[in-house]
Amino acid sequence: MAQRDAQGDARLSSVEAAFRAAMRRFAATVTIITACDHERRHGMTATAVTSLSMDPPSLIICLNQTTLLHDIMFRARRFCVNVLHCDQADLSAAFSGGVAPERRFESGRWLRCEDGLPYLADAQANLFCRKAAALPYGTHTIFVGQVEDVGLREATAPLVYHDAGYCVTAPATDHCVAAPAT
Repeated sequence: MAQRDAQGDARLSSVEAAFRAAMRRFAATVTIITACDHERRHGMTATAVTSLSMDPPSLIICLNQTTLLHDIMFRARRFCVNVLHCDQADLSAAFSGGVAPERRFESGRWLRCEDGLPYLADAQANLFCRKAAALPYGTHTIFVGQVEDVGLREATAPLVYHDAGYCVTAPATDHCVAAPAT
């Protein structure tokens, strides 16, 4: 029995390592998710954000259950997804743990909604969401946000995270696009 458990652990470890390597191949737009409860406000860099539905307009975010933002999100009714511009890598780094939580909002141009929800004034986009659902899974919780309002800036030049580094987007060139099969 112990041998089977060791083999199972080795197989699981191998899958986890391969999964981690595969996830590094995903390019993702960098966001800062912000929320507040009656006592605290917090923000955290996240790439686990995706659209869910157009009717109603909604998205999902995935947060590790050990984070301060996760705790606040359970109490908060609303949150904001701030889509970063390609020149905001320093802000992303600050909200990824490079700056203490109580000092994070000292960087960038942050404003507050009437209910105190912080949002980045010069983000590429701000998606103001009402928390519609929370589904725990493994080490994370999937939060569903129904989008109530959207703020957009003119330029579309998102900050992207890929293979453990920041990137920018560019149109695909001929050498990146496969020719159609004939």
